[in-house]
Amino acid sequence: MGVKQFKAESKRLMDLMIHSIYTNKEIFLRELISNASDAIDKMYYKALHDEKIDFKRDDYYIELKIDKKKRTLTLSDTGIGMSKEDLDNNLGIIAKSGSLAFKAENEANEDYNIIGQFGVGFYSAFMVADKVTVVSRAYGSEEAFKWESKGIEGYSVSSALKQECGTEITLHMKEDHEEEKYDIFLDENEIKRIVKKYSDFIRYPIKMNDVIINSMVPIWRKNKSELTEEDYENFYNEKHYGFDKPLKHIHVSVTGAVNYNAILFIPSRPSYDFYTKEYEKGLELYSSGVMIMTKCSDLLPDYFGFVQGLVDSEDLSLNISREMLQHDRQLRLIAKKIKDKIKSELMSMQKNNRDQYEEFFKNFGKTLKYGVYSDFGKEKEEIQDLLLFFSSKEKKSVTLAEYVSRMPEDQQHIYYASGENINRIEKLPQVERIADQGYEILYFTDEIDEFAVQMIYTYQRKEFKSVSSGDAGIDKLAQTEEKEQSEQEKELIAFMEQQLGDKIKAVRISKRLKTHPVCLSSEGPMSIEMEKILNSMPEGGGLKADKILELNENHEIVQRLKDLYQEDQEKLKLYTYVLYNQALLIEGLEVEDPVELSNKICQMMS
Repeated sequence: MGVKQFKAESKRLMDLMIHSIYTNKEIFLRELISNASDAIDKMYYKALHDEKIDFKRDDYYIELKIDKKKRTLTLSDTGIGMSKEDLDNNLGIIAKSGSLAFKAENEANEDYNIIGQFGVGFYSAFMVADKVTVVSRAYGSEEAFKWESKGIEGYSVSSALKQECGTEITLHMKEDHEEEKYDIFLDENEIKRIVKKYSDFIRYPIKMNDVIINSMVPIWRKNKSELTEEDYENFYNEKHYGFDKPLKHIHVSVTGAVNYNAILFIPSRPSYDFYTKEYEKGLELYSSGVMIMTKCSDLLPDYFGFVQGLVDSEDLSLNISREMLQHDRQLRLIAKKIKDKIKSELMSMQKNNRDQYEEFFKNFGKTLKYGVYSDFGKEKEEIQDLLLFFSSKEKKSVTLAEYVSRMPEDQQHIYYASGENINRIEKLPQVERIADQGYEILYFTDEIDEFAVQMIYTYQRKEFKSVSSGDAGIDKLAQTEEKEQSEQEKELIAFMEQQLGDKIKAVRISKRLKTHPVCLSSEGPMSIEMEKILNSMPEGGGLKADKILELNENHEIVQRLKDLYQEDQEKLKLYTYVLYNQALLIEGLEVEDPVELSNKICQMMS
């Protein structure tokens, strides 16, 4: 029989599909295996309605054969097969899908889900083959037919010999050239890798050299009662989700508005690139056991980006290549359910296995804090109860809820102090007096902490307040601040402010300090700690907090300053300079000129 021409529209579609729709050539094998699985599904469905058919699962399989000398890869199935008319209609007219038509005719059957819906997956074979030969015999027919094509130019259909019903597809691989290599698709190990990656959970055996190379029954479709902790750990390792032992697994099976199964893992430690720009979050996405995406980022919010695992659903709307997903309501619904499930499991771990949760938070707490801050706090209420901070009273990490539950009736704020580490924070002058009032303080040692709580702003109607804030919000102390200053104090303050210029916003004589002579506090939205963090960033230079130099009224240094104002103002300038730089050092800020500071200290001593 002569060569038949594809229709003009089909030619254009084939060219588009080969060069544009599929971005990864190895996808061709996934598509052909999915079509073969569909053919066996159709045979199964027919057996349900035809008592003459004895459907024995062992008789139905997919087989792969490689002939390196002939440069061919052959895929055969024992499915329902195709007639001459089927070959003409399904393979001769691109994008006319026999699977889609079959599905439409049999909507009532929910036992098996037909994977192929668009009729274009078969033609992905031409990405790697310069000739494709299909020999098929339809169930119930005595005849077999051969469909053959070298691509866009056309195809032929002729009589053939085949003993049993089913389909055999032979791909004649293209020759290698500098830019593209096709020999890899004639390598057994490479073919096994592709099958394992995309088609491991096709429900029928996939054989090569009489050995089954796919798992068939996915772990996520098994009952939880059948599985052990070791099964989940083995699966985690087989999928290369990490080289560690997972901290926790979450097995989800949902039926309802959207049906899906999922297995999620919380790693015990972050991957080497987790906190880098190169890290790619997302879950593997399957449709009816067929891999669709290796990293579906839309299934996880960024703050749960550490979660590994997969989702499998029959209800997803796929695009023409099955390579990408149409962003639809089902996907958003699954993502919402997964997010809620992860949070629920973490809250349960926090409540029932605190040591395990603290181990988790040590590794992944920072990403939760970034989640609070990102998108202008859009997700803060989802995340805030998962946060932990070190407590000045408990000497361990506590939740915000635990902190608030211990607050005295007269305490109006949630107090925090920021610094490089706990030891340094504990020595801050501002911490001493707040702690002396009996109030608990949260210690912030991550650079994101203060930004995160400013985005939360209030928790259970309690406002966050830095101990370094100009107004610490302690009523007893605030009242003492209101006493009227003497003229001498006013003149002293004005003199010191003049000497310091724009380095500070103001000088204050305060009763907020207990034993320390001096400290820096801040006013406005930017704290001193924020200034340090932002100025350490490449594009954050030049930002400054409004600093207040506070002097301890009960410290002998203040009386010394008053005396100097009357007796030796040159020496008072020296004291002002040294006290200001002393306050900078206490806060962990750099002094402008260490040598000058050293010289002035020596000058004071002499």
